[in-house]
Amino acid sequence: MTATTESLHLPAGTAATGPYALEVTPESAGWGHSSLRVLELSAGGRHTLETGPDEVVVVPLEGGLGIECDGEVLTLAGRSDVFAGPTDFAYLPREATAALSSPGGGRFALCGARARRRLPVRYGPAAGVPVELRGAGRCSRQVNNFATADVFEADAIIACEVITPGGNWSSYPPHKHDEASEVETELEEIYYFEVAPGPGGQPGLAYQRVYGTPDRPIDVLAEVRDRDVVLIPHGWHGPSIAAPGHDLYYLNVMAGPGAERAWRIVDDPQHAWIRGTWAAEPIDPRLPLHDPATPNGESR
Repeated sequence: MTATTESLHLPAGTAATGPYALEVTPESAGWGHSSLRVLELSAGGRHTLETGPDEVVVVPLEGGLGIECDGEVLTLAGRSDVFAGPTDFAYLPREATAALSSPGGGRFALCGARARRRLPVRYGPAAGVPVELRGAGRCSRQVNNFATADVFEADAIIACEVITPGGNWSSYPPHKHDEASEVETELEEIYYFEVAPGPGGQPGLAYQRVYGTPDRPIDVLAEVRDRDVVLIPHGWHGPSIAAPGHDLYYLNVMAGPGAERAWRIVDDPQHAWIRGTWAAEPIDPRLPLHDPATPNGESR
């Protein structure tokens, strides 16, 4: 049966369970490796997290957080919102108990992946997050590579944030990573979206496309709103389209069955030509979207 928008698009609130505003597990997604929870804490709120078989990267979406785990005490300064620039983050190992507390309250992404190794608790400073500018023109986007394979050591998880200015396309050209080869790695992927409101608080929207191959069909065309999720078990994915006037944020969480932790992709050959046009176009001057004091780099 073909996976469709109805089964893979989770509108905000529809995957809330217990203390979590969002909970996607391998079991609920019907796959084997990637997970994502969003925890909302009121001022002074506390939560006990049991990581179980998963390694977890804690990413503040809004607000700051204190973490106690394996005898370590970490303080995440966090940020005002996801468009304010990269945030500091924390890595928690599998089979751990972590006490989370937020004096001022906030929202926190708990990005997870089934892990074989147990690595130590670690703190990731915001200043150490590489900021990459990809594409050009209306395909310009910003990538905060806080837990990508070549940046941060982990057992299985790969995670990053993408910010797309209003009116631009990202995750373009469409690409996939659902087979193991010299040019591709097999990775499940979660897209968690936040959409900036208009100047009067008007709610924004964006669009996400996922499509398959004849032997592995999938058909998703989702109108996504603030705090929606799209699950990508396989197939070509992209574009992610930000509506004019509404900047788009998405958090990507990936993991797969391979022993090698790597992000290798192949472009849809019908659309790969677009990369050849970027050299003649400037990067969108609205990027990068963060405090000028935050380090950034450029890459296409």
